[in-house]
Amino acid sequence: MKKILSNIHFPLLILMIIYSIFGLLMIFSASSVAAVLRYQVPTNYFFIRQLIWVVIAYIVGFVVLIIPTKMYRFGSRIAMFGILFLLCFIFAAGSIFGGAQSWYDMGFFNFQPTELAKVVLIVYLAVYYHKIASKKNITFWNLIFPLLIAVVVFLLIALQPDFGGAFIIAVITALIFFSLPIAKNHKKTIYKVGLGGAVILGITLVFFGQNIFKSYQISRLLNFTEPCQRYSDVTGYQVCNGYIAIKNGGLTGVGLGESTQKYLYLPEAHTDFIFPIICEELGLITGILVVIGYFIMLFLILNVAKETDTLRNSILAYGIFTYLLAHILINLLGVLGLIPLTGVPLPFLSYGGSYNLCVIISLFIIQRIHYENKEAILRKKIEQL
Repeated sequence: MKKILSNIHFPLLILMIIYSIFGLLMIFSASSVAAVLRYQVPTNYFFIRQLIWVVIAYIVGFVVLIIPTKMYRFGSRIAMFGILFLLCFIFAAGSIFGGAQSWYDMGFFNFQPTELAKVVLIVYLAVYYHKIASKKNITFWNLIFPLLIAVVVFLLIALQPDFGGAFIIAVITALIFFSLPIAKNHKKTIYKVGLGGAVILGITLVFFGQNIFKSYQISRLLNFTEPCQRYSDVTGYQVCNGYIAIKNGGLTGVGLGESTQKYLYLPEAHTDFIFPIICEELGLITGILVVIGYFIMLFLILNVAKETDTLRNSILAYGIFTYLLAHILINLLGVLGLIPLTGVPLPFLSYGGSYNLCVIISLFIIQRIHYENKEAILRKKIEQL
């Protein structure tokens, strides 16, 4: 363990700790009013719960750090089928919040299997494609089987409905597949199948969407521009109040804890709309620094991905890079009204135990890959002596 810690990626770890502490601070500030007025709990209620999740996440993360990625092959299949079971069972036993049946009520906390599904899918695809890459004759079925699993995961999440989570599953799967070093003829066939499936899905939504999903859920996806023109409508209210929060903050902010929009104008101020509260209290300059910090983090992950010497670690690193990038872009573009609002949380900053646990564990997987990269470089140097 001492050897691993001495070779840890310190810039990435420091960024993780900074964002974790900053996230806890902003969750306390953004949730304190809603905790009392909306949920009738103490002002530090959400802060304490998030703090517990963050501590657990770092403990689990350091355990993940000592597990070689080659060991993932022993549990990836079981984990994948476990996630499929949880995503199916949620329709019978899941709790409904915000119009989506996406949570299990575990008493002290709510567990959202969609978040875990994203990480498990990345690990499953990495292990599976690394294994078949050693085969001399890779069949079409070999290539498409895990994609079919991903499609099932996508559909189960979309039916909750959680469009943001389903879209991220699709993006992760597509980008991992595009990066695979496989024959072009196989890829072309799968592209055609995928395109045909997308067309069928689109036609299904057009003709049967109103029967599957509620009207306001479809409206929120199709009607997202000019939110302040629809202030009294569910599709415009939150985004417009987000604009007001950002405008109130100006360049330097109104001061930590001094937000007015968190007084129930923004119903999800401590979750999906944490970024406008940051801009209101600490200013647009701080908001820009938050975004810059995210892209520094992504750049560091990308560098780790480029140094990998196995297909498994390459897929893991690029998959986690895609996972974080998708969350950052979908959340920020959504709260700014540039794309439909889908309820996707912001890494480290949005309240949510399941999500932050998965984010922190994912980054510890990157730390493990970084360590294995350094070990591989050292072995090559020894072999050259």
